[in-house]
Amino acid sequence: MVQDTSQIKEKIIFVFKKRGPSLPVHIAGETGLSMLFASAFLSELLSEKKIKLSFMKVGSSPIYLIQGQEPMLERFSQHLKSKEKEAFELLKRKKFLKDDEQVPAIRIALREIRDFAMAFKKDEEIFWRYFTIPENEFEPPKVKPLEKAPQLEDKKKPLEKTSEKQELNIFDRQKTKKSPVKKRTTAKKNKDKFFNKVKEFLSGKSIEILDIENFSKTDLILRIKTKEEEKLLVAYNKKRISEADIIKAHKKATEFNLKYIILSLGEPLKKINNLIKAVQDLSGIEKVE
Repeated sequence: MVQDTSQIKEKIIFVFKKRGPSLPVHIAGETGLSMLFASAFLSELLSEKKIKLSFMKVGSSPIYLIQGQEPMLERFSQHLKSKEKEAFELLKRKKFLKDDEQVPAIRIALREIRDFAMAFKKDEEIFWRYFTIPENEFEPPKVKPLEKAPQLEDKKKPLEKTSEKQELNIFDRQKTKKSPVKKRTTAKKNKDKFFNKVKEFLSGKSIEILDIENFSKTDLILRIKTKEEEKLLVAYNKKRISEADIIKAHKKATEFNLKYIILSLGEPLKKINNLIKAVQDLSGIEKVE
C-alpha cells in the first residue's frame, strides 16, 4: 500500500529528532525509501522550511538537520579538509580569534567553515568566535596606551551588531563563489521541476512508479507498471529527442528485458516519427552478396 506523502514526511522528521543531522543515505536507510525518493522528499521538506542544510558536505552529500540541531554538527567535523579542520580545532580551543593575527591559510579556512566560525566586529576589527560560544563572552584584547589613543574617537561610535550568518562584507572568496552556488541551486530546482512534471503525467494516466533507476539533469529512468505490465520509462528533459536518444533508451530497456516508453518535453521530429513507423513494418534487413 502506498503511503501518504505527509506520513512519509512525518516519518523523516521523526528520524531527524531521533538521530540528529543526517545524510540522505541515513534517511533512506531509516525510512526504507530508495536514495532518490529520500532525496526528493528531503528537497520538499527543505523548500517547506521544515529542515535546513549545513554549509559543509560529506563528500558530495549535503547534511540535513532541523532547527536547533546545529551544535550536533560537530560530529561531522572529521570530514573537514586539512586546513579547515586545523582552523576548526584552533577556534574551538581558543574560542575567539582575531582575523588579522592568523596566517593566510587559516584566515581563508575560517571563511569556509561557516557552520562553526562566526564573524563579528569590534572597533572595526574582525574577530571569529566558535559557534557554540556566545559573543558576550568575548573580552577585547588589551591595547597599549600609545596604540589606543588614535582609536578613542572610533570607540565613541556604537558598535554594529551583526547576525551569525552575515559575512560582514569581508568574504571576498565567498563572494566569488556565490554565482556557482546560484547556478547549482537553479539546476537543482529545474531538475526537481522536471521530476514533478513526470510524476504528474504518470499519475494522470494511473501509471505506478515501481523504482527510480537513474535521475540526472538530462534524463529520468523509471521502472513503471501500466495495465499490469512492467515497463521502463525513459524521460528526456528536453524538447527534441534524437535517434541516439532512442538507441540509448532501447539499450537500457534491453538490460532489464523490458519494453520501454520514451517521454520528452516536446513533439518528436518528423523524421523520427517517420523512422519509427518505417521500422514497425520492417521484418528484417539482409545483405546481398
